Amino acid sequence: MNSKEKERYIENFAFPFCDESTKYEKVAKIGQGTFGEVFKARDKGNPNKYVAMKRVIMENEKEGFPITALREIRILQLLKHENVVNLIQICRTKASASNKYRSTFYLVFDFCEHDLAGLLSNVNVKFSLGEIKKVMQQLLNGLYYIHSNKILHRDMKAANVLITKNGVLKLADFGLARAFSANKNGEPNRFTNRVVTLWYRPPELLLGERNYGPPVDMWGAGCIMAEMWTRSPIMQGSSEQQQLIFISQLCGSITPAVWPGVENLELYKSMELPQAQKRKVKDRLKPYMKDPYACDLLDKLLVLDPSRRADSDTALNHDFFWTDPMPCSLSNMLANHHQSMFEFLAPPRRPSHMRTHHSLPGTRPTTSAVQDSSYQDRVF
Repeated sequence: MNSKEKERYIENFAFPFCDESTKYEKVAKIGQGTFGEVFKARDKGNPNKYVAMKRVIMENEKEGFPITALREIRILQLLKHENVVNLIQICRTKASASNKYRSTFYLVFDFCEHDLAGLLSNVNVKFSLGEIKKVMQQLLNGLYYIHSNKILHRDMKAANVLITKNGVLKLADFGLARAFSANKNGEPNRFTNRVVTLWYRPPELLLGERNYGPPVDMWGAGCIMAEMWTRSPIMQGSSEQQQLIFISQLCGSITPAVWPGVENLELYKSMELPQAQKRKVKDRLKPYMKDPYACDLLDKLLVLDPSRRADSDTALNHDFFWTDPMPCSLSNMLANHHQSMFEFLAPPRRPSHMRTHHSLPGTRPTTSAVQDSSYQDRVF
């Protein structure tokens, strides 16, 4: 087959299980990051139906389909739960001379009107205690489901928590997710520790651990929980080193006494770890979180030793969810807000009189460290 025949063949090939993206009409861009772009789009066959289209980055691929995208698709096909984003289909642009006979692929999801970071950045959005409980209950339900199915999310943060206009929460962005299993033949797992956005990254990953599991997501859940009250990430380090200092200042010194075996982690001796720091999770957050049960649950989620950190089942059974006010629907509160709120569309946050938080223009850090001194810690 010569090159012209090959091009004609590609152009005319019918993909029976992969629709063309022209069945959707893009309305607005709602997300941007290392993962690519996300668009809100209208289904042309059903004008009342909106979807989210996430573009698969193909630029780095010499040939074939990115293995990371295949992993994400496989995981999303496996996971079907009310609190996990729903993958509808994969679609493509038609291969032609204009795109050098290379299709662009999109993952198509049910559309959610908001993400949690966008809601928290809007001062007019006010959550009652019952509504905060509902957010956390749904988030933990989603984590319980994925962990029960042996999947780690590995990028828990407020921007990856979507909420529909009816108040249903969906865990999203499984681009860094992976399956995990018990160690085979007693051999430890060797997962990458370059995962989780820096401000939500647990201490075991910062210290080089590669044999980890669901507790890495539970740390992120704790950071998100605190953010429901502080309205801004609680530990905004600009490097792995600074993040560890902030964690020590809030959760106490990282020592073998509180975390047996930590001295064996790869980076334990090469990182500067503050000594003689007392644990201050409850004291620091009490001014924000007036509810004692909330403080207690947060204290159990932000435990340094991952083996002692609360899992999703324990957290869901905590008194926080079973005392008045009980978790209540977000739909009434969200009915007052008619515009979508996403972190990507939110203006940079202004520091208030009680905060020492400085926003940078543009996006927050991704999984690689942000090298910028203008980020400051939120709670301290």
